[in-house]
Amino acid sequence: MLTVAPEQPLVRLEPDKRPHAVVIGSGFGGLAAAVRLGARGYRVTVLERLDAPGGRAYVHRQDGFTFDAGPTIITAPFLFEELWAMCGAKLSDDVDLRAIDPFYDLVFADGERMSCGSRMRDEIARIAPDDLAGYDRFMRRSEEIYRVGFEQLGAAPFHSWTEMLRVAPDLLRLGGLESVYGLVSRYVRDPRVRIALSFHPLFVGGNPFSTTAVYCLISYLERRHGVHFAMGGTGALVQGLVKLIRGQGGVVRCNAEVAEITLSNGAANGVRLASGEKLRADIVVSNADSAHTYGRLVPAAARKTWTDRRLAAARYSMSLFVWYFGTRRQYPHVPHHTILLGPRYRALIEDIFTAKRLAPDMSLYLHRPTATDPSLAPEGCDGFYVLSPVPHLDADIDWSVEAEPYRRRVEQRLSETLLPGLADEIVTSRVMTPLDFRDQLCAPKGAAFGLEPILTQSAWFRPHNRSGDIKGLYLVGAGTHPGAGVPGVLSSARVLDSVVPHASELTPA
Repeated sequence: MLTVAPEQPLVRLEPDKRPHAVVIGSGFGGLAAAVRLGARGYRVTVLERLDAPGGRAYVHRQDGFTFDAGPTIITAPFLFEELWAMCGAKLSDDVDLRAIDPFYDLVFADGERMSCGSRMRDEIARIAPDDLAGYDRFMRRSEEIYRVGFEQLGAAPFHSWTEMLRVAPDLLRLGGLESVYGLVSRYVRDPRVRIALSFHPLFVGGNPFSTTAVYCLISYLERRHGVHFAMGGTGALVQGLVKLIRGQGGVVRCNAEVAEITLSNGAANGVRLASGEKLRADIVVSNADSAHTYGRLVPAAARKTWTDRRLAAARYSMSLFVWYFGTRRQYPHVPHHTILLGPRYRALIEDIFTAKRLAPDMSLYLHRPTATDPSLAPEGCDGFYVLSPVPHLDADIDWSVEAEPYRRRVEQRLSETLLPGLADEIVTSRVMTPLDFRDQLCAPKGAAFGLEPILTQSAWFRPHNRSGDIKGLYLVGAGTHPGAGVPGVLSSARVLDSVVPHASELTPA
């Protein structure tokens, strides 16, 4: 017998009257900004030009392998935990973070190995006992820099010259005018230990011989908070953040390229997509590269500070050559993170940053995530990501020609050192060159980390988190304060809490 349910009254959905925030880009900076804006009363729309969220943390899946495109090292998990807490949840509800120890192995050109992690003192006592006391003094200095440079200034806005003057004495006292390598060299003498304590700026696009010594804080950051990996890959963190945004009533749209930030009376009032669609907004937050934001999305006539001339004169980070590959066999002796050093340190870095040439030798970072999470590859296989710092696109290198020869050089170097017989074991492969950083990620000059982290491009000298020229425009990500790296871009979103008005203070557009 057919029964008919009683007619239900129509439920009218009230329009969302919250002030609207548009976030351009879904990298970690953009996603973190979206969560924070949602927690402060905004209706948020995240616009991503690629077909999936993540930005530099995009995920490639092919032939049964999962490859994280970009960030692989999580050093400040509390910054993620803070975002989940804002939504009344726990990070562990969505993401399984595993501590990695040793953090990474350094392999020197002569085959000598050094494990960097919780037993770092033991390693220094083994290879350079005369430097042990100096190492202890350096770590105390690193902690002091961390307390000021990260805890006090990492999420502080630098929107006026007076703010810079206020902290200048601390920055100078902590080595702001000195390079990372210079400061390290005042504490230890063994060249291997100097390398182990000074290479970190390369993780954020910096030259250890010119990056301000404030970045020595990374050594203590790693010791205090550890190095972690997200099971399922870094993409698990991206998906977790997207879930938080949607839980707040926000929207994440992919295949939605922003062509222009629209203005009214000098203030941002929305965006125009490449498709022609226009979205109105009360505020616009750009997670795109800061040079792309100002150089491509904002009309020149509206920019008095970051003019085309200033953008052209800025110093940009190096780029990267990244090769993702899977093997039919496993290499159980290879740890999760390995840094394979070439015969030259300073000279190679000068080739990359100053001479801007493709050097005859190379230093490599090898990521083997299947050491921690075998599910990222088919059973019995291994997945890898190897990264080589290379010059950005101001160099006279035609990557459309050089990519495959360079990949073969990387393959040979790995085969001779860590992965014997590699050529015969590869079952899947893809590369990313500086051209991809420029064309896929909208990174000017293909610079993988935006503006180079030198003193004159840090804090107040860096593009501000709140635009000085465009009212209602805010910046997050590697190209603004405090800089690149996962802790840096998450901290840039933290800055918004102090410069973006609460939604309750606005009248929706």
